[in-house]
Amino acid sequence: MTYEVVIIGGGAAGLSAALMLTRARRSVLVVDGGEPRNKPAGHMHNFLSRDGLSPLELLKHGRAEVEGYGGEIVNDDVRGVTRTADGFEVELSGRTVEAKRLLFATGLVDEVPDDLRDRWGRDVFGCPYCHGYEVRDQKLVVFGEEMKVALVRQWSADVTHVPSVDGIEVEDDKLVAVISGTDRIPADALVYSAPMKPRDEFLLALGAETTETPVGPFVRTDDKGRTSVPGVYAAGNVTDPAAIVIVAAAQGAQAAGMINMDLLGLMPGA
Repeated sequence: MTYEVVIIGGGAAGLSAALMLTRARRSVLVVDGGEPRNKPAGHMHNFLSRDGLSPLELLKHGRAEVEGYGGEIVNDDVRGVTRTADGFEVELSGRTVEAKRLLFATGLVDEVPDDLRDRWGRDVFGCPYCHGYEVRDQKLVVFGEEMKVALVRQWSADVTHVPSVDGIEVEDDKLVAVISGTDRIPADALVYSAPMKPRDEFLLALGAETTETPVGPFVRTDDKGRTSVPGVYAAGNVTDPAAIVIVAAAQGAQAAGMINMDLLGLMPGA
């Protein structure tokens, strides 16, 4: 089956793009593996009118909106992506579909150590803008660049910077201390700068160019979401590691508008 647009990734960026494209009466398939980056978090913030909503609830509502306009969403994994004479082939687990344009909204993975994984998105987190207010005026420990300490002090005066995290202590399902070397630091929350790995394997296989960021190389896009590969777009954390949910959604909408113009042959600068 041929779609005008296949969107790989059904988070905020992918669903936002799908909503705009389905309302533009484009045939759209969203392929999502069901592992959003913010899945462990019980709430999201800084999304106007949806502050405090569960990230999974946002996706639930977004899926319903896209499907309400005729968009197709499948829970599946992409096995391969290849260029064809007329566009692209996307191999799924049980079928292969064709697309005239591709949008990658596959996000990234926070490479959190196993001993912190159960606390991630709760009292161990990476983004103080997302979680800092909930632990305001509490005992906070920061692992990462020293410049982050100054940022975290906007939420609490009780901040300790550590050079390593060698363990944590949890009591009654609450973080109570961080172990750094021989030191035990009482803590209500740990701000942990985990390495980030973009889910960009298929983008790179198609030849997409990258650019260096403070956290490593990420696929380069222009302000319209275009990658260096004609017909291939990217939005959200797969190309922008700093994009919070509302920014990723906006990037998805921006890319969708440009994809629609591209399909019409009206893309500026194309």
